[in-house]
Amino acid sequence: MASTSETSIPKRFALIGAAGFIAPRHMRAVKDTGHSIVCALDRFDSVGVMDSYFPEADFFTEFERFDRHIEKLRLRKTPIDYVSICSPNYLHDAHIRFGLRNHADVICEKPLVLNPWNIDSISDLQRESGCKVYNILQLRLHPAIIALRQRIQAAGDRKHDVDLTYITSRGQWYYTSWKGDLSKSGGIATNIGVHFYDMLSWIFGPVQRNVVHLHTHDRAAGYLEFEKARVRWFLSINIDTIPADIIASGKRTYRSLSINGESFEFSEGFTELHTESYRRILNGEGFELEEARNAIQIVHDIRKQTPAGAVGDYHPFVKLPVSRHPFE
Repeated sequence: MASTSETSIPKRFALIGAAGFIAPRHMRAVKDTGHSIVCALDRFDSVGVMDSYFPEADFFTEFERFDRHIEKLRLRKTPIDYVSICSPNYLHDAHIRFGLRNHADVICEKPLVLNPWNIDSISDLQRESGCKVYNILQLRLHPAIIALRQRIQAAGDRKHDVDLTYITSRGQWYYTSWKGDLSKSGGIATNIGVHFYDMLSWIFGPVQRNVVHLHTHDRAAGYLEFEKARVRWFLSINIDTIPADIIASGKRTYRSLSINGESFEFSEGFTELHTESYRRILNGEGFELEEARNAIQIVHDIRKQTPAGAVGDYHPFVKLPVSRHPFE
């Protein structure tokens, strides 16, 4: 089991999902905190980025060989301290269990798992192993979001009106990849929205109502009522849903968050948040297993609902034309 406090003794990391989009941020975080990745796994071998961080790390494309290597390290008295997980969403549960069974603490990208009951069973294994599972919830470390949470808490019991819009356009490759498979990614709301739901529940308190108005292959929208907020939300990967003036400026991403009619800006300041997450974990201050539960419950409930359509308090983008799935 890894130490719960950061020391001068370098920790040894194994990385699962080394070819993924988010993996370089984990590599940098390990390096910047003075530790090392000693081995990595990915079924794809386009991992040249590792040369910039840990070129000496052993690399595997087959889980069985990676598993055997981890066992050899243990027998040689040089076991891994942490397993960092950047694999596809549907594999997180199995890879978390792998880390715990190898007596390592686990650092996992969001969504931690796809279903709330996965948290319960992982909790049992965590208790048996004596190790801990940490989730990367970097928005909670963003200075502007921390300041917003303090402001909301200072406002007392007032219920705020919030509109959240996040559009990050994706090409046709998305639908061929695991991300386009609902059973593997959890769908749009899970894949690109889970960190926003965590942020909202962290700021505004427990969920009181969860209504889905729209949920298709390329967008999702709904209404969430928290203890201190009424939130209309819209998420999309379709560039056609981005406002025309944003497209005209050459941008392919649109993020908007308004609170009581006032725009809240938090577009900058993300680059160092993974490193800060690792620093806190190594100091025993990371976000542990139960911290992920609220957001996982929200996305599970969204995924299981039948969309109600444009009724009630819905986001205005709900009425945008819906495109067909490219493979239909």
